[in-house]
Amino acid sequence: MNTTEQRGGGLPYALAAYLCWGLFPLYFRLLHDVPPFELVGWRILFTLPICLLLVVLLRQGSQLRAAFTTRKTLLALAASACLIGTNWLIYVVAIATDHVFAASLGYYINPLMNVVAGTLFLNEKLTRRQWIAVALAAIGVAILALGALNTLWISMGLAVSFCGYGLVRKLTVVDALPGLTVETLVLALPALALVGWQAAQPAGISLGHSTTIDVTLAAAGVVTGLPLMLFAAAARRMSYSTLGFVQFLAPTLIFLLGVFVFHEPLRPVQLVSFVFIWAAIAVFCWDLLVSRKARASAS
Repeated sequence: MNTTEQRGGGLPYALAAYLCWGLFPLYFRLLHDVPPFELVGWRILFTLPICLLLVVLLRQGSQLRAAFTTRKTLLALAASACLIGTNWLIYVVAIATDHVFAASLGYYINPLMNVVAGTLFLNEKLTRRQWIAVALAAIGVAILALGALNTLWISMGLAVSFCGYGLVRKLTVVDALPGLTVETLVLALPALALVGWQAAQPAGISLGHSTTIDVTLAAAGVVTGLPLMLFAAAARRMSYSTLGFVQFLAPTLIFLLGVFVFHEPLRPVQLVSFVFIWAAIAVFCWDLLVSRKARASAS
């Protein structure tokens, strides 16, 4: 078993993080009237003070300083900040433009990308059944590319950016809270630019026009920071492949919200693509169960 998985304690963090992310569309629909670029800007700006406050309360200032003064760590966190910022922007745009299923598919594809990334960069070996799962997922993506090219960029953009983010955070020796604090500090200037650009538009910024919107935007700090810290904690405690497959909780919730809450029409090509992705998930989960039974028998 992978040594990071042996340390234990990662599963509760992962489940909590993915539950939060699975319910995100409900939160963002409350902010449907806020332009996507402005919304991403406020997410970052309201997350920063929450992180700094927690750093003070939890006495992690020395760890934050160490992250800033270690060149390798700082560069890695700058890269992860760019990846998660891109992910946020694509996700908000997807929800704002009623492409919930495309977002859901992206997060279904992501765990399979994690598996490949674990093989390429972390020396995590795949079994024959796992390669079959990856092949089925690739067919699903190819079908989507042929019949739903206009939303493919959403699905693949979300999958690639979050896979990269998780990989960088797993390889970077920094705790969840100091890491997230550095990331939000890196993104703070671009966030100010986004909000400033919106303020220069005729409609101006959304903040200050409605108490409901103001409160909901202010809550973005907790809504954004909490699941990311939970995810970073899980990534340091679990194998990357296993972590990726816990993620199926989030896209399943997003898919169900798309069907039963937002009533987004599911196109045939999307349904066929989902079937291949679900088949890939079934094969991989079957392999996971077989492998665990074999390890239990061996011990």
